[in-house]
Amino acid sequence: MSQRFLDRVVLVTGAAAGLGRSFAEHFAGEGARLVLADIDEAGLADTAAMLRSRASQCSTHRVDLSDEVQLQAFAAEVCATHPQLHALVNNAGLAYGEISAGFTQLSQQKWLRYFAINTVAPLLLGQALRVPLAAAQGSVINITSMASYQPASAYGVTKAALASMTYGMAMHFGADGIRVNGIAPGIMETPASKGSLSADTYARVQGQQVLKLHGNADDIARLGLFLASDEARFITAEIVNCDAGNRMRGWRG
Repeated sequence: MSQRFLDRVVLVTGAAAGLGRSFAEHFAGEGARLVLADIDEAGLADTAAMLRSRASQCSTHRVDLSDEVQLQAFAAEVCATHPQLHALVNNAGLAYGEISAGFTQLSQQKWLRYFAINTVAPLLLGQALRVPLAAAQGSVINITSMASYQPASAYGVTKAALASMTYGMAMHFGADGIRVNGIAPGIMETPASKGSLSADTYARVQGQQVLKLHGNADDIARLGLFLASDEARFITAEIVNCDAGNRMRGWRG
């Protein structure tokens, strides 16, 4: 197996399950030392146990990214421990429940919470970790969504805003040699999506794919590893779609 990230430090948020766990697994498989963050301590412990059983190095950190005090304290700890940070994967976010169904009836308080976690936290965390990212000439990967192309839910709006934030981050962080890109995943066979979407909704969204395949977290993680690797040294300010050509996003010239 390739060891593109041997002894490199990679931070993954939302690492307790699903896509975040898959990112951690794939980066560890290529030699990375992982910093894992999530609000779910039990899930984090499970991810860490899996990695350590394979002789991978990792640390776990419980952090609520909607709380700026916690976010900044976590970032300060990472900076003190790791002079270089080679990749930051901003994967944590809210996706299911009222955020994916609500819009006009949502209160200002709920909108601000959703934006705080899904849109603003990636910027705040990236900025707080800018020194070790710059020292490593590192990479930031923001996880957006195909829902950003039809932002008719609070989730879609926050992810559309994150796509714009990704461009802005790339413009500002590029002065330090830090690349910033986004991945817009399509529908995936994960416990979260299967457990939160009705069978009809899942089939309807998947039915809009050009390729009749079932996507999974590994598809997204493998793309993320490429974007974080030296092989993608000339790529920044991009949102890369990974959705089997889902027609939800249409065509943009």
